[in-house]
Parts: sequence; structure tokens; C-alpha cells
Amino acid sequence: MNILEKIVARKKEEVSESKKRVSIAQLENSRLFTRPTISLATALSDAAAPRIISEFKRKSPSKGIINDQVTPAQVTRDYVAAGAVALSVLTDTDFFGGSFADFGSAREANTGTPMLRKDFMVDEYQLYEAKSIGADVILLIAACLSPAEVKSLSRKAHELGLEVLLEVHNAEELSECLTDEVDIVGVNNRNLKTFVTSIETSVALSEQIPASFVKISESGLQGADEIVHLYKHGYKGFLIGETFMKTADPGAALANLQLELTQHSNLNPLVL
Repeated sequence: MNILEKIVARKKEEVSESKKRVSIAQLENSRLFTRPTISLATALSDAAAPRIISEFKRKSPSKGIINDQVTPAQVTRDYVAAGAVALSVLTDTDFFGGSFADFGSAREANTGTPMLRKDFMVDEYQLYEAKSIGADVILLIAACLSPAEVKSLSRKAHELGLEVLLEVHNAEELSECLTDEVDIVGVNNRNLKTFVTSIETSVALSEQIPASFVKISESGLQGADEIVHLYKHGYKGFLIGETFMKTADPGAALANLQLELTQHSNLNPLVL
């Protein structure tokens, strides 16, 4: 059993346990459930330069502890101040050290910024959870789901007012799982079975994603040169977590990257 299979198996156990503790009706009665969501797809499609989706991530299965010395409220507030178009916050506890508490702290600190619940979604129940904690976008990982599950979960997400980011790793996942029900297509440069990363994954898939979808690139992004290279291949958003989180001041790391991006004269300056 590879790491992805282990995560999904554990996630299904978690969902089963959560359903026994908290009903959907209780989730629907939560304070944030009726909160109007903010469109990440619109923010990205209107962008005239690369935009950064900054992630709060404490640890990962491949790297172990990345940064356990900072708080989600401060880091995400700094991210937004440095120009992040959106925030991604891990809510998986066992493998990534995330929690609903982390997400809630970031949500409270950044009420006007689109936020992605970063987790392994395998059940409709998790969509109600996402809505209840103030998420705007949910992640569907093609490697974890069948095409039918991608479609049904996307439809339910839209019913709840949530946007859908479909994550793919190769051409097969893209062709099998891409549906008009999703809003954003993310190409993960990290192979979730081996955890090896290569931005050439995004390059190879760029022309296979229809222009009607907003495209983002995820994982393994190290600097402005790589981002500009992928921007020229049609990617509008770039999800970055570990590169920022492994520093003592993740917000400052984003600010430095934004400065590097503005120095590329062939791109429109970012509005920070």
C-alpha cells in the first residue's frame, strides 16, 4: 500500500467517525455555513500576471515537520499582506498536522480572501464540513476518485456554493476526470505515489487542458523563473506551501517572490 492509499484509507475511517459525532444538520447550523463564498476562479481568470495561492502546512509525509513554530493566523495574514490571491490550509491531521482549528484561525484572520480546504475528499459529508468552516473552494484529487465520484462531488459542492479545484497528475487522470462540473484544474507536479516533483508535468499537460478552465500549477515551485515559465504556458495561479513554510517568516518569503516576479519586464507588474 503506497502513501496515498494509506491516506485515503485513513480518511474514510475519519469520515465514518465524524458522521457519528456531528450530523449534517449540525454542520448546516454552524455560524459560517450561510457565509457567501468568494470566487477563486474569478480572481484568477481576471489576473494579468501570475498569482500566488499561499499554503499553511505544518508537515508532510515526505518531509516530516516543515514548520511548527508559527501560527496559521499570523502566517496567512502575512501572506495576504504580501499579495496572495488566495489561501490554502491543510485540515488533514494524521499525515499533514492540519486541523479545522488551523483553518478557522486563518478564516477569522482573512475574512475577504478565498480559502481552499486542502484535504483528501472522499465523501459528500466532507463538503458540508468545508462549508461549515468557511471554505470557498474544495479539492478533488483525481488519483483518489473515480470519474463518477469527481462529477457527483463537484455537483454537490456547487449546490453548496463551493468552487471545485480538480487536481491531476498525468494525462490519463485529466482525460478521465475532467468535467464541466469543475471550476479550476490544478496540475500537481508531485507524484503522490513517489513524491518526486517536476514542473515538466505542468508543461506537458498545459495544452491538454481546454482554455475554458482556469489552470493552476501545484508543488515543487521554487522561484520566479519557474513560475514565469509556467505562466507562459497558460497557468494563472501557483499553489506554494513548502517553499514558504520552511522559512522562519513565510510571509516575507512570499513578499520576496512577488518582488522577483515584478522584475520580469515582460509581465505586467503585480498589484500588491
